[in-house]
Amino acid sequence: MSIMNLKGWMERDGVRLSPADVERMLEEGPQSLSRCGGEFLLVRGDCIARDAFGIMPGPVPPGTIYCGGREAARIFPDPPPCTLEEAIVTAVDLRSDEGVVAFSGGVDSGLIAHLARLPCVTVGIEGSHDIAWATKAARALELDLEIVTPTEEEIEEKLAQVVRVIPDPTNPVDAAIATTLAFAAAWAGEHGHTRVLAGQGADELFGGYARYLSSPDLAADLERDFADLGRQGARDQAVAALHGVYFSMPYLDTRVVRAARVIPADERVRGGVRKHPLRVVAERHIPAEIARADKKAMQYGSGIWRTIQRLTRRNGYKKSVQGYLTEISRAEYDH
Repeated sequence: MSIMNLKGWMERDGVRLSPADVERMLEEGPQSLSRCGGEFLLVRGDCIARDAFGIMPGPVPPGTIYCGGREAARIFPDPPPCTLEEAIVTAVDLRSDEGVVAFSGGVDSGLIAHLARLPCVTVGIEGSHDIAWATKAARALELDLEIVTPTEEEIEEKLAQVVRVIPDPTNPVDAAIATTLAFAAAWAGEHGHTRVLAGQGADELFGGYARYLSSPDLAADLERDFADLGRQGARDQAVAALHGVYFSMPYLDTRVVRAARVIPADERVRGGVRKHPLRVVAERHIPAEIARADKKAMQYGSGIWRTIQRLTRRNGYKKSVQGYLTEISRAEYDH
């Protein structure tokens, strides 16, 4: 009998599946996995199965089961319908048996951290906005918080590691986000964890970006940005893998995605308030000050972007961060 290798976790209709459960299902044939949710890459013999949204990286397309190099079945979880609040609570609960939360103190990570009750980690340079705000939010939520404060030299070293593995190493925004996440992943791995719960997907699902406030076609912009999540996920999981961990995304749970996408675009960004539906849910669980917080993106709030700009100038590129990243990626490639 072929040995089963399962990376991540699986569930069906809100019930976590043990390896023995999955083995029994596989005895019935690969099609038996078609309604499974979770975040997983499952390999057994010549069969490979990957979760519906492709959260877990793998050699087959998201939401497919391949056997003998051919598609044998599709994975399409169909849990019972529920409200957005029920969806988020269930999604976090399914992921809370192990791990840490990448915490910035905003509504996305604040709600996850409160529901998960797991250790939290915040990344930021000394004196950064994220450290100050996350410290305040963690105190209000009574969370265990670890603060990682990388030096300029450590950021330079981590950036060099990051550009070696992310899909688009010369994209300044991608490099800055990936570097910030890499420090959180490193802390998790060093402390024996394999899972980092993160708030990715909330901006695209609920309308979190500032540009949505002036969008001429909000519905189209939300769809386009949601479609880009696969690319972002590949970036994030690449840096997580450097440290033997993976990012877990409660907001990209099938239930949450389904509940969010039926909300009209003009309800997601409403009265100048971005992520309105998420904030309504969050206010029932966490203090309004955190639920309503208008936070900077992680690469800015952490101070990582400002440090990368300083490194760029120090290396003779004045304002061309892309030029600096190109030099680093070439050096890493030559190395």
